[in-house]
Amino acid sequence: MKMIKTPLLIAFVLQIASCANEDRNRNYADTNLSGKVLAEQVCSACHGVTGQSISPQFPKLAGQQKDYLLGQLADFKGHQREDRMGKEYMWGFSKLSVKQVDELAHYFSNQTPMVGQFSTNLQLKQRGEVIFKEGIATAGVVPCSACHGPEGAGNGPIPRIAGQHADYLEKQIEIFKNTNSRPRGDAMKEVTHQLTKIDMLAVATYISSLNSTRP
Repeated sequence: MKMIKTPLLIAFVLQIASCANEDRNRNYADTNLSGKVLAEQVCSACHGVTGQSISPQFPKLAGQQKDYLLGQLADFKGHQREDRMGKEYMWGFSKLSVKQVDELAHYFSNQTPMVGQFSTNLQLKQRGEVIFKEGIATAGVVPCSACHGPEGAGNGPIPRIAGQHADYLEKQIEIFKNTNSRPRGDAMKEVTHQLTKIDMLAVATYISSLNSTRP
């Protein structure tokens, strides 16, 4: 079978390769490096220079709430966040200084907010919109907008989710629902408990389409 190489595919492959081996980019254990340098020369391999990651395996960080980023970085640094991807890619950053953590959070929170992906699956997106805005009263599911805001922008420790990768969102919802590997997740665990697989896919599809433009 003939392999077709496109610039996007090549960039994606290089991005994954860099993420799996951060040492090839920069010594992230050096506490003298500024957060901006770490963001541009280490974190960018997975999350993109401006936090607009290409791969849905890695979350977009562009315009994320600073307080949320500070909390997550603290959990990674302290090996408190135990979801598989978090352990695999982020536990190596245990030597980050308090200053570096603050600078990283500042850097990504000040980027242009993450851009969503327009979805052509209108039926699924409409179902997700209802869950996001109204919840599911019969199942005791409160609307996502109650905490994340009507536009999904978040606030303080509550993350911006508008425009995040749908696949990443769905996987995180499953982690909250089925495990205890995410600290600070008590509220989400309660909210996601009654969501079905199709509910999770629908709400993730809708949220990922926020802040997007029609192609």
